[in-house]
Amino acid sequence: MKNNHIADLIPEYLDNALSNFQKKEVEAHIKECEACKKELEELKILYRAFKKEKEVTPSARVRDNFYALLEDEKRNEHKLVALNPKAEPSKNPWVINTLKTAASIALLVGAFLFGKYQQETASNKEITLLMDERLEIKQMTMLSLMENKSASKRIQGVNYIEEFSDPDEDIVKALADRMRYDENSNVRLTAVDALRKFTASETVKSAFIAALKTEKDPSIQITIIQALVKIQERKAILPMKELLEREDTQPFVKEQIKSLLPSII
Repeated sequence: MKNNHIADLIPEYLDNALSNFQKKEVEAHIKECEACKKELEELKILYRAFKKEKEVTPSARVRDNFYALLEDEKRNEHKLVALNPKAEPSKNPWVINTLKTAASIALLVGAFLFGKYQQETASNKEITLLMDERLEIKQMTMLSLMENKSASKRIQGVNYIEEFSDPDEDIVKALADRMRYDENSNVRLTAVDALRKFTASETVKSAFIAALKTEKDPSIQITIIQALVKIQERKAILPMKELLEREDTQPFVKEQIKSLLPSII
């Protein structure tokens, strides 16, 4: 019996898939052929390794993910298209068992990675939720402080803007209200300083222009004028000219307007 023929029969011999006659022939040949005997021993080792891999018990989480993926595969089975419809599947039991084991290992690894991805996604969602809750608490604290009866507390609330890199519209409007309507000039000035960092906002620009028409405190007037000139806000030209013509405008404020107005015009 030729060695090549024996090599082809060894996997089926290990699977006990040969007839009694073929089995005796293989056993007789192996006794005389060291090469085939060595190949038989190597395949036995490989079989034991596969058997040991099959006996590994996955965790409950991985097992659940595995069955979930298996159900998905069953549902999508009708979508699979054979690349070579004419090719017949292998009838070699060793090849079939090997492919089954490889597929099982691939599915287990996929289930493990899928479970890990789900866990990381859930953790990221929890972190985002906690950050949103923390931001909401900060906002509520700030708005509450700005409504306090104490001027020092209202200033503290205005300064709380430092906690926000990108404040939402509610916070910007609350600051604008403090700047325009607070009875304490220190609170209004603090609000102006806070809003100067967000002059890209149309709400802030409009609030500055509106405040320029009503504000009486010279230091606040100058701070607003400087902010509007810095961003080259042309809508501020008319209220600045009106402020320049008003009799109650302080001389040093008029001087500031005269020196800065040409840079906009």
